[in-house]
Amino acid sequence: RKVPPAALWGAGGVLALALLLPTLVVVSTNHHPAPVPAPIPAPAPAKPAAPQAEAQLPNVSVYLTKTGQVEVLPMEDYVTGVLAAEMPADFELEALKAQAIAARTFIVRRLVDGDMSGVPDRKAMVTDTVSHQAYISKEVLEKEWKAQGKSAELAKLQRAVQETRNTIMTYKGKPITASFFSTSNGYTENSEDYWKEDIPYLRSVASPWDKELAPGYKEMVTISRKDFITKLGLAGQAITVSTGQPFIQVLSTTEGHRIKEISIGGHVFSGREVREKLNLRSSEFTWKTSGADIQITTYGYGHGVGMSQWGADGMAKEGSTATQILKHYYTGIDFMQASKLLSKP
Repeated sequence: RKVPPAALWGAGGVLALALLLPTLVVVSTNHHPAPVPAPIPAPAPAKPAAPQAEAQLPNVSVYLTKTGQVEVLPMEDYVTGVLAAEMPADFELEALKAQAIAARTFIVRRLVDGDMSGVPDRKAMVTDTVSHQAYISKEVLEKEWKAQGKSAELAKLQRAVQETRNTIMTYKGKPITASFFSTSNGYTENSEDYWKEDIPYLRSVASPWDKELAPGYKEMVTISRKDFITKLGLAGQAITVSTGQPFIQVLSTTEGHRIKEISIGGHVFSGREVREKLNLRSSEFTWKTSGADIQITTYGYGHGVGMSQWGADGMAKEGSTATQILKHYYTGIDFMQASKLLSKP
């Protein structure tokens, strides 16, 4: 997601998210004409200029995996549903705004490209899963959240969406791949160290806030040696065991301080491969053996590319605006109105 958000503002960190309205300027003077026998009626006041309507954003169609139904709703309502699914409502407002822009950027990119990949039978533009962006339906938000006493949380999310309305992140005039993840290990990843593609705005940057804030920053899991070998696909294969070389050895690391290549029993894996095969939270991990088990400690949670959500909250707690947060995690990006891209022929 992500894989994948994205999505910033004017002076003082507050982004003007509606189109500017034309303003009538009336100029008056204090000149007094010479007296005349009868008063000259004042000219009729000019009628105020009619405000321009904000450009309409297209609806978004979402494939709901549990029911197989397709929900069609306004884009900003869709962004609210993504925000509700992807980030805790008790995060700082500026972090929520940053997430809203990333979420909007993600869907706008798919709309601009006509990308319906990953959707069963191409029934919609996007699914409600993390394969695209997690999403909570409008019905659930309006009924279940309110029934659960979460109206204030929903109002906060709607505020974050409204205050960033129509705003997306771009690079050289195109919507970016607004990937995001939960928790960094202290750094984000260069895109090529995860996807193999070198994307100029997805560069490794420091993210020191996660360690202090994120409850899942560090996690230890225990796995038996047998399961360890089996899950890595090494069962039945020749495994090198040498007193002169460790059974597990890191060969190289990424700029984001995660494992790039690792040798296990003489077989070379990428850090991503090991993370996915063992279902680890991160590709930065350490290990130690304990009898017939291997204890693995991970640092961070997620693929590491783009914006760290806990890092965004940490920046917001220190006073950063959504604009500053996004410009930190997405190198060299700009902001524009989604409607300007989507209205092009």
